[in-house]
Amino acid sequence: MKASRIAAAGAVSGIAVLALSAPAFAHVSVQPEGAAAKGGYAVVDFKVPNERDNASTTKLEVSFPTDHPLASVMPEPVPGWKAEVTKAKPAKPLESHGKQITEVVTKVTWTADGKGIEPGYFQKFPVSVGALPEDADQLVFKAIQTYSNKEVVRWIEVPQEGQEEPETPAPVLKLSAAEEDAHGASGSSDAKGDDTEAAAQNTAADSSSDSGSGDGSDTTARVLGIVGIVVGAAGVAYGVLAGRRRDSGASA
Repeated sequence: MKASRIAAAGAVSGIAVLALSAPAFAHVSVQPEGAAAKGGYAVVDFKVPNERDNASTTKLEVSFPTDHPLASVMPEPVPGWKAEVTKAKPAKPLESHGKQITEVVTKVTWTADGKGIEPGYFQKFPVSVGALPEDADQLVFKAIQTYSNKEVVRWIEVPQEGQEEPETPAPVLKLSAAEEDAHGASGSSDAKGDDTEAAAQNTAADSSSDSGSGDGSDTTARVLGIVGIVVGAAGVAYGVLAGRRRDSGASA
């Protein structure tokens, strides 16, 4: 009886843990494909899981940060979805490659042409963004998820460091340190190329040395073979002469 109660309590505890941890796995999130370095460009994926058993996700709205506006935002076509880009004038002057930027993307809306994201599935929405800010460690993208039954979930709560994750957290993109400039990368490549060439030359030299050693060994073997033949022939001749002398002595 006691064992059954313990088992039942354990099962309830396990269900509770799963229930509490489920939102952490199911919310809308954003992750870069590779690195999202400060000052650079990146492709980021907005991952949208379906949290409902009786409805499909048919719409996703993602608001882009206004405190760090992005000059370039280009969504990748997603089969079964229509993307609409909303632009506005930046609150403060913005430049890109020496040119004044008069419009920035403030929101991208994806609307399903068909069934959308059905229960038990998720969908990724890739977007090319840049240039990423150099004076920020992260970017917050607030998202709104709409279901086929008209239910709306607002993923707009900004997570605070040192606090528990909110119930409906906004997607947060972490930015990595700025990458080295092209010259540094090129120099690194050249250095690697030099190392590779040096290694190739060393390998060739070793091969040549090994080949020379092989030729020397073959020559030595030939010389020893000839010497052996000569010594053998001399031995045979000596044996024949010795036999003849014995035979001559016996006849006398």
